[in-house]
Order: sequence, then C-alpha cells, then structure tokens
Amino acid sequence: MSPVRRALLSVFDKDGLVPLARALHEMGIELVSTGGTAKSLEDAGLSVRRVADLTGFPEMLDGRVKTLHPKIHAGILAIRGNPEHQRDLAAHGIAPIDLVVVNLYPFERTAADPSKSLEEVVEMIDVGGPSMIRAAGKNWEDVGVLVDPADYPEVLAELASTRALSGDLRRRLSAKAFAATAAYDAAIARYLGPQSPVPSRLALDLPKALDLVYGENPHQHAAFYREKEAPSGSIAAARPLQGKPLSFNNILDFDAALALAADLGERAAVIVKHGNPCGAAVGASPAQAFQTALATDPTSAFGGVIAFGGRLDEDAAAIVAEAFYEGVAAPEVEPAARAVLARKKNLRVLETGPYTRGRRSGLDLRRVHGGVLAQEWDDPDGDIRGATIATRRPPSPEEWRALEFAWLVVRHVKSNAIVLADSGRTLGIGAGQMSRVDSVRLAIQKARAPLAGSALASDAFFPFRDGLDLAAEAGVTSVVQPGGSIRDEEVVAAADERGMAMVLVGRRHFRH
Repeated sequence: MSPVRRALLSVFDKDGLVPLARALHEMGIELVSTGGTAKSLEDAGLSVRRVADLTGFPEMLDGRVKTLHPKIHAGILAIRGNPEHQRDLAAHGIAPIDLVVVNLYPFERTAADPSKSLEEVVEMIDVGGPSMIRAAGKNWEDVGVLVDPADYPEVLAELASTRALSGDLRRRLSAKAFAATAAYDAAIARYLGPQSPVPSRLALDLPKALDLVYGENPHQHAAFYREKEAPSGSIAAARPLQGKPLSFNNILDFDAALALAADLGERAAVIVKHGNPCGAAVGASPAQAFQTALATDPTSAFGGVIAFGGRLDEDAAAIVAEAFYEGVAAPEVEPAARAVLARKKNLRVLETGPYTRGRRSGLDLRRVHGGVLAQEWDDPDGDIRGATIATRRPPSPEEWRALEFAWLVVRHVKSNAIVLADSGRTLGIGAGQMSRVDSVRLAIQKARAPLAGSALASDAFFPFRDGLDLAAEAGVTSVVQPGGSIRDEEVVAAADERGMAMVLVGRRHFRH
C-alpha cells in the first residue's frame, strides 16, 4: 500500500471534481491545484495550495506553462524507497506528490468543430497535463494517477479505509493513463498529418462498452468497443429498452439492419439474418412495411433482427410479437409499442435515436491475422438515373423506381449479391454465392411472389450472359449493374435480345 498525503488536481473536465477534492480534504490530504481548477475548489470553500505558490514561479505564456517545474515533476517521479531520490527531494525542499488527478484539454472535440480555426485547435494541445500523467504513470509503484472521473469512487473507497492505494489499483490506473495519452497524441497526429483517406499510421482508442457472454461461438471470449462519440442511429448509440443482453452476432446483425433501414428511409422495415437482409420494404405504415418485408422470406426471417426506418408503433409491434426474433430496433419506440413488446421478455428492443445519413466518418476496418485492413466506407451512390442506359430500351418510370430500390438494397448484401425487387419491396435475395449465376438462381428460388416485371440489381458485373438469361426467363424486365466486364457487349446484347432495360452504374458494391 502507498499512503496518500498530497494530491495534485488539474482538470479540464470538472465532473465530480469538488466531491472528490472535498473527500480528500476531509481525509487530511493536502490539495495542490492550478488556475481554473484551483478556483473551482476555492469557490467550493476548500483550502488549496496553488501550484505557483508551491513552485515560486508564476503561470505564464497564457497558461502554456504552469506545472512544468522540478518541484512538480520531482515530487511525482521520486521513488519513495530510493535513498538518493529522497536526499535530492530534501536538498531542494520538494515534497512528494502521491496522487495526480488530471484530464486533458478537449482536443478532439475542438478539432471536430468546423468553426474552429487552426490556431484555436492548436491551443487545445495539452502539454503539462500529459507530462504529469506520464510521470505519475511511470512511477505507479508509489503514485496514483486519475484521468477518468468514473474512477473517482473506487479510489475514494480505497482511501477511506486505508488512506493508501494498493499496488493493483495504481497499476491499473497507470495503464489507463497511458492509454489516454496515447489516444490523445494519436488524435493530434491525425489532425496535423497529411489529409489522406488512409493514414500512414493507424491508432485506435476505443473504450470497452460491453463484455459479451461470448463471441461468434461459445468458446470465444468477446467484448464490444465503442467510439467515444458514437453517431446517433448506430448500434453503438442504441439504448436497450428490454430483453436479453446483446451478443456478438446480435451486434453485427443490428449494425447491418440499421444501415439498410437508414438508406431506405422512414417508411422502411428491414429484416437481417446472419449479416444479410432476408427482407426489406417500404410501406404506408410500419406494420405494412414489416409485413411486406417478411413476405420475402419468412423462413429465413425466423430468429433474425428487425430495424424500422421510423417510429415503431403499436400495430407493428403486435405483428413483431407474433413470432420469434432476436431483436428489434427503431429510432423511436412508442410507449404503446413498448407495452406490447414487453410480453416477449427475451426480445431485445433498442431505441437508436435519429439515423445519421450520408457519409460515415472514420474508416471501415477489418482484422486479419497479423494486420488490419482499412478502407473508406462504401457510401451510397447518388441518383442512378444519371447512369448509362446500355440497352436499346430505357427503363419505364415504374422500372426506374424498382431499380432504385433494388440498388439501395444490394449494397447491403454479401457478395456475390443479387436482389430481385419491385418499387418498394424485395422479392428474392441471392447472397454469398461463389458464382454470380448461382446467386441469380438462389434469388429466383427464394422468391415467393411472381417476378414478372421485376427489377434485378447485381453488386458487380455479369461475367457471362447466363445469369441474365435465367433472370429473363423468371420474368425480370430491368437490370442495374456496375458493368466493366470484358463481356459487357455480350451481356447487353442478351438484354436487348430479351427486351430488357439495363442500366450500368459504373460502381460496384462488393461486400465480403
């Protein structure tokens, strides 16, 4: 155990500061502090020794220099059991500092604000704070370091019973402190570095949000790590309203469902199973949209997750409650809907807040053995009506609407991906096949509704005409695909031969 007699407090985030300092003061621990932090404590009636009085040197350079002084850093770094260190402290009249409470200027928040100038962002690069944190973290065998208000209660509880901190706690706090400074420096490096879509060095700082029961399979340990500023409408920002805890696979499926629901808009309902949509539709009401989506493939939908594009009401909730699903999510869940779903006590119900549409921030990351792949997100295309009409016949207005719907959905289906649809619902989905013609065959096989006049979307080009011929025989009359095959002319000719309309977007949407 390492006794705590003196604490240095210098924080930007003052959440919990006064109760912490008051508790330390009542334990007889001397409080040392800087500028704004010292004022907050004095305003609360606490006795504080200002850093400038301790060092005999005033704060200067508009506050850039406050704690960069031997009387601060020697007091933190001195090893208590080292006689030479103790002689040095005594010779220079330096008292040890046993607890360092520091959190940093909000650099990331400031840098993310487009209204802030470069000069304003640079002033949010903390210098003294990281120096004190690193010093305390290095000397963890004697010094405790607090960088997160969430840890204040644990530290106070241990001090209350022993007036000291255990080695285990000090080591854990040190690890957390170094993680904080590493993430802080990485954010600065990203901001000041070349503005490239993919950085020359990738650093991650993702606090753990959930310990999961297991991963994809019961023998795999797992956790969910969340971005600090999780965007509204994401699985990371979702608020659980009821049901069992989220699993690894639930999180993946919800993420896929929410992304597609956001693309399709407020009138949408989406059902996802094992990462792939098994039904998607838009309707006049949430209930109608869900029933229509369910009709695509009700067998596969069993045990899947559902996402609604808009508010989940009582009528839709009643239909959801008729069968087994792992979970349901919506931007908002009406109280009456919550009451209906409460009868399914194990059903996970999430309220996400408004969906965030448009370009995603950051990078899409995939872990592989020995490394990480990083790429820009595959964001939605613009209006496909500006794409190339490759066939003699252009799409009719109704076909255009069906093509637009199918093209939105196919981006969310794993490759090779084929989606058959009309203007507001999926009719058949072929996902994850090793050959494109088999994906076409599977989509046709899955279809429960007539395909006459339907549209087909393909996430990549047709390498041969065989898939197109199968689709035409099933009743498909319009096709949207990227194009780019050496056999494009042959495929387009086959479409003309069949009287089909074909649009070439020029952009593929592989999803592995």
